[in-house]
Amino acid sequence: MTAPTEMREVIDPVEAITGPARIAVILGTLAAIALSVNQLFNLQLFGIVLIEGRYLYLLGGIFLAMTFITFRATKTTAPGTPWYDWLLVAITAAAAGFMAGTADLNLEEGWEFAAPVEAQWVAVVFYLLVLEGTRRAGGLVLFLIVALFSVYPTFAGSVPDPFSGFQSPFMDAIPYHIFSSESTFGIPMKAFGSLVIGFILFGAVLQRTGGGKFFNDLALALVGRYRGGAAKVSIFASGFMGSMSGSVISNVLTTGAVSIPAMRKSGFSKEHAAATEACASTGGVLMPPIMGATAFVMASFLSRPYIEIAMAAAIPSLLFYFGLFAQIDAYSARRGLKGMSQADLPRFWQAVKDGWLYIFVFALLIFMMVALRRETTAPFYATALLLFINQMLPSHRFSLRSFGNMIVGVGKALAELTAVLLGVGLIVGSFSATGLSGTLVNELVFMAGDDTLVLLFMGALTAFIFGMGMTVTACYIFLAVVLAPALEQAGLNQLAVHLFILYWGMVSFITPPVALGAFAAATMAGASPFRTGLEAMRFGGVIYMTPFFFVLNPALVGQAPAWEVVTVLATALIGVWFISAALQGYVSFVGSLGHGLLGLVSRLVLFIAGLFFAIPANDIIGLGHLQLTVIGLALAVLPLLWARRQPEPALA
Repeated sequence: MTAPTEMREVIDPVEAITGPARIAVILGTLAAIALSVNQLFNLQLFGIVLIEGRYLYLLGGIFLAMTFITFRATKTTAPGTPWYDWLLVAITAAAAGFMAGTADLNLEEGWEFAAPVEAQWVAVVFYLLVLEGTRRAGGLVLFLIVALFSVYPTFAGSVPDPFSGFQSPFMDAIPYHIFSSESTFGIPMKAFGSLVIGFILFGAVLQRTGGGKFFNDLALALVGRYRGGAAKVSIFASGFMGSMSGSVISNVLTTGAVSIPAMRKSGFSKEHAAATEACASTGGVLMPPIMGATAFVMASFLSRPYIEIAMAAAIPSLLFYFGLFAQIDAYSARRGLKGMSQADLPRFWQAVKDGWLYIFVFALLIFMMVALRRETTAPFYATALLLFINQMLPSHRFSLRSFGNMIVGVGKALAELTAVLLGVGLIVGSFSATGLSGTLVNELVFMAGDDTLVLLFMGALTAFIFGMGMTVTACYIFLAVVLAPALEQAGLNQLAVHLFILYWGMVSFITPPVALGAFAAATMAGASPFRTGLEAMRFGGVIYMTPFFFVLNPALVGQAPAWEVVTVLATALIGVWFISAALQGYVSFVGSLGHGLLGLVSRLVLFIAGLFFAIPANDIIGLGHLQLTVIGLALAVLPLLWARRQPEPALA
């Protein structure tokens, strides 16, 4: 499995980057951030005004060069940077410098279709560098997918329908990839240069300035004393950290180092502790306000303000975490688990006193995004305030060394994301160059006929398969090009469709046989990876159903009048509660659903009742919201009465 490889990358501390490499990463990161600030704030420092193409070439060149310093060509852990990596850095700088210097000429003469000979060879060199950067940062599977699709235009005409497309020679296809605004430097990199870089910077600085500890302490003080408290804290902590980082694996390995031992100490089995962490970390990538980098790419694809994406994702995220929370509570009640000792918990008011200033940071960020609609600059202001607050708090104040570590950490995160986005851009470019996206859309719609549910199931399966081998952002970009248009053509809401493919692209992190998130957590807990994956599927069961709920009725992504959104959300929460109770065999605040055949029947009936509550009314089902609710209520009565026979244990 690839989990150990990804784990190794996350565990390696930034202190491992030393000497000239450390200096180069610090200088490169600061230069790239300064370049972005100058561009996004339109400061025109030193009279510099950059067209978008030149800005992206410089930004991509800096971070791609840093990829060869921060990620090794092999799994070796030998100190120092090999000479050949420095050579790749120099070649990357030269190629990116040429592209940036000739950006005006490229735009005027249309080099994506008719590049001069020297520009063609520069494009080939940069293309090979992008492939190597993708391999190092994204792994072998993503590299193979990108490499195959990137050369697809060279043999697209020889492939049978429906996968055939316009064919072009290699020396025409590669310049198109590098010089056009539809491929390597297309939507993914445009989103990175305008939106993503600021939020990745904010998230990385927040983690290193005590913000993460503040919110973790707050969660401990609020719910730590209740049954399953350690697991409930893990939900908050991992959700918060995952939203910032956008990486399931790194989230598991950072927050799991604390949460898994705490859950084991409070009575959770190895598999259940690891499964809880895996589910909480996976959901974090789907949770506003930041949602990693993917939400910003989605905003660029849909040409919508980022805040609309975040607000639409809020209700599905609430349903997922509510379902996970309900299952943790039911599991803890069924096993008679106690809460954490009061002596091990921080005091609420002390936690607030120590970190209340961080609340102002989020208040500023949200105000600028929602009220002022300044999404590109908001994270920079929030980061500046965060750094000021950090220096005001003695416990987290930076030293010169720790400040350098923060810059290196930021640079490594941005370099990794840039290398992946440049590689995935090649896939987007191939679909653009060959016209394949339209062909696949028509074929999917034809195969599904007029049955929207069949098309959705086909889409879910496709998203799940591609999610196995790609990072979250890479998977979303691929599916947004290939799959989303087919679902939209079926008459489904555009925003709901894009969230649907994002959710189904994520389920592979907790679903065997891949289940990278579950396997990474199992390794930390010393648990069976496959059993952990199965438990993660049960704990995260809502994630498989929620996308169908909101894509069938966009009210669950806020695309409806307020009264309808509130009504549908209320019944959906009840439905998720019933579904979670059925999966665990225990209804919180009611009692056990029992054992044996009668217990199994009770769980099945309650599960079906939950579906009737949670499924919103739509034309496909043919029942109104009131009818669905009444049926669900009628089904739920007997299982709930049966569960009352065994009262719930008192809260610990």
